Amino acid sequence: MNTEKLQAGDSSQDKKIEKRVEKILSQMTLEEKIKMIGGKPNMSIFPNERLGIPEIIMSDGPMGARCYGPATAFPAGIGLAASWNVDLVGEMGRAMGRECRARGVHILLGPGVNIYRTPMCGRNFEYFGEDPYLASRTTVAFVQGVQEEGVVATAKHFAANNQEYDRHHTSSDVDERTLHEVYLAAFRAAVTDANVGAIMNSYNPLNGIHCSENRHLLTEILKEQWGFTGLVMSDWGSTYDGVAAANGGLDLEMPFASFMNAEALIPAIRDGRVKMKTIDDKVRRILRVIIRMGFLDRPQLVKSFPLYSADSSRVALEAAREGIVLLKNERNLLPLDRKKIKSIAVIGPTAHPAVPGGGGSSLVTPFRAVSILDGIMHKAGKDITVHYSPDIKRIQNLAAQCDAAIVCVGHNPATESEGFDRSFGLPEGQEDLIRAVTRANPKTIVIVTAGGNVDIGAWLKHVPGLIHAWFPGQEGGAAIAEILFGDVNPSGKLPATFEKRWEDSAVYQSYYDEDKDKRVEYKEGVFIGYRHFDKYHKEPLFPFGFGLSYTKFRYSNLRLSGKTLKPGQSLKLSVDVTNTGRCEGKEAIQLYVRDVKATVDRPVKELKGFAKISLRPRQKKTVRFTLDESHLSFYHVASKDFKAESGEFEVLVGSSSRDIHLKGSFQYEGK
Repeated sequence: MNTEKLQAGDSSQDKKIEKRVEKILSQMTLEEKIKMIGGKPNMSIFPNERLGIPEIIMSDGPMGARCYGPATAFPAGIGLAASWNVDLVGEMGRAMGRECRARGVHILLGPGVNIYRTPMCGRNFEYFGEDPYLASRTTVAFVQGVQEEGVVATAKHFAANNQEYDRHHTSSDVDERTLHEVYLAAFRAAVTDANVGAIMNSYNPLNGIHCSENRHLLTEILKEQWGFTGLVMSDWGSTYDGVAAANGGLDLEMPFASFMNAEALIPAIRDGRVKMKTIDDKVRRILRVIIRMGFLDRPQLVKSFPLYSADSSRVALEAAREGIVLLKNERNLLPLDRKKIKSIAVIGPTAHPAVPGGGGSSLVTPFRAVSILDGIMHKAGKDITVHYSPDIKRIQNLAAQCDAAIVCVGHNPATESEGFDRSFGLPEGQEDLIRAVTRANPKTIVIVTAGGNVDIGAWLKHVPGLIHAWFPGQEGGAAIAEILFGDVNPSGKLPATFEKRWEDSAVYQSYYDEDKDKRVEYKEGVFIGYRHFDKYHKEPLFPFGFGLSYTKFRYSNLRLSGKTLKPGQSLKLSVDVTNTGRCEGKEAIQLYVRDVKATVDRPVKELKGFAKISLRPRQKKTVRFTLDESHLSFYHVASKDFKAESGEFEVLVGSSSRDIHLKGSFQYEGK
């Protein structure tokens, strides 16, 4: 099964683009070419006034166009993945694209698409969870949305940037099969399915070679095997050798040419260490993106697009609503009953002010941000009294006298951020806060703000209500309050397995560089997340794909269009889902596939389809999926391609990786 390649020159439009590229390239001097492949500090590509090439302006992402004043702070990537709603992700991408155009931005530095390997990675919140299929489909929707608005999306950080500690020096050592099946999957989808315009490399070495000069990664896989025709840029300060980077496949050094500059490259060209065609290819790629996106033919700034957009705020609110996950709801404590609840204690460090995002280059300063306290006070209205304190000193009591207590804990930009890894435990004092409030009030709901799992095992049994809010963006407080009071039915589902203990993680024995040799071996291979828990028959605290609702759904009538599947064919599946509860709700239906007998060690099951639907009480809808050989394949190292083996495959349909409602099977008859 050959990977689809999006080669330039395949259409008349592409041929016109290539003709314009070659014309401009032929007129450039060597000095002009080298100037173009080194950034203009700190967020742009140098213009060439002589040839009519404008300055190409960039902005950090992926939570908003943050670099030129206040902007909409959208929910973090992990929360988008938790929505399991690619239509909503695409809508958010389009909104972000319009925000870029309102600021004259040509290139958005997002989405972040690395895999969630462990809870402690300081940048997990930017990414799309542990599963390569969920991350891939979310990535495609995001990229397509941004680029539909005439803005280049940048998939980052390429590749295996799954930890933040010592990120400039510690190598991610990943075997070839694991690399392709897990850690490159979302990047591959961005290229082959979404035609992403730019790829940003990561800081870390991959298998001992820095990604900015890793020829196997940038040239052999990305450009040759996948047919990527866009540009590869460095992360800021992730270039370490100009000649090695030039030959490895880096096209643009950012934020400026510290290494890929005239002083290093012109002598290397003259003595043959760097070929002239190598430099031309880099310039050609930059020009191709500029021309393909129309940057030579129109102004990028759209003055009719508002800087402060009500539509963007609406999208941010909807994304927060659908990504927030209800993890525990004993005795149906939630939603809060307005007829019974007359006083609420709101306690904790993340209640106010708002915590829309984690730290680092993704952090957006919004025009406004709704804190959890703001949202609750607004929804409570005049008939419910809200008492607030950031700590327990003044309100412990008071908590005992209120009808319910909301404890807001978790991380913030100072404790969860790019550049370092966070703790698995909550920040100091927060567990004590939870215990004190639960002793005072049995009707306590804990709201966690974080980019992934935190150590909640010690106090979970004492808490009847638990909500994971991720970093929910500027409208997060409003969305949380709507869920607390039942105006919105929670529908988010976990994009990562939540382990009971750090020791249960797939990477417990292989995450930290224990021997200080600056190398981390991915010993778990393809068995990351739920695949690990399935393989070793471990019980997670909350499984991948899990999330509660205020209503119930019944799955029935799984149907397959045939009993066999052959190469080049597809198999249709359908399942009926009925809302059997009393309120409207959304459900994320998940399709897993199992290779019953394989010649290599494969996961017990792998996610290969999902759909988010909305159902009124007693309403039934039919959900349809399509499978082909790509959904059955593993990466075959010897042939350097994906391969599906003949034999029996099972399909499993459920509401989480551990809650399978229906099963079926078919035979794959390969070549």
